[in-house]
Amino acid sequence: NCPPGLEYLTQIDQILIHQQIELLEILTGFETNNKYEIKNALGQRVYFAAEDTDCCTRNCCGPSRPFTLRIVDNMGHEVITLQRPLRCSSCCFPCCLQELEVQAPPGTPVGYVVQNWHPCLPKFTIQDEKRMDILRIGGPCVVCSCCEDVNFEVKSVDETATVGRISKQWTGFVKEAFTDADNFGITFPMDLDVKMKAVMIGACFLI
Repeated sequence: NCPPGLEYLTQIDQILIHQQIELLEILTGFETNNKYEIKNALGQRVYFAAEDTDCCTRNCCGPSRPFTLRIVDNMGHEVITLQRPLRCSSCCFPCCLQELEVQAPPGTPVGYVVQNWHPCLPKFTIQDEKRMDILRIGGPCVVCSCCEDVNFEVKSVDETATVGRISKQWTGFVKEAFTDADNFGITFPMDLDVKMKAVMIGACFLI
């Protein structure tokens, strides 16, 4: 029951996501389409992700912009599509919080990541294709931290057991100060449903 192209995810319990540094952004501040390398624990690239948005959307809507993110394997075949509509992430607007749809293969939804309202904490729910709650994600009150990683714990629906973690990794003063390129690490159980592993990757991009 594994979507085509995701067979490799069944064999691993950790994945790294490295955003590529865009020289044009550093020199001009002009927001370009983000690109990411998705690697295994040995640093070998297993997937490549690229944002597909227009120039006006990127530079007018900023981090809250709607986007389509296409994830391809090393053969260039699109295996996952992430779609985020234009939403608000402010706690003042609980009826219009962030949401992301994960498709694998493209056109076939396998799950959703939905932001939950909370006055000060970033909280999300991972849902399956039938919109049933599967996992919860909770982050710290301050999501930017100096000299250390920022961890988002992935827990069971009742939040009694920790299932995995999504970590924004500290990349050093120079990179943090002059670029918006992020590095993330994701850990999950080896035997987790491969579709939910794909949705956790989507959750990382939403975060």
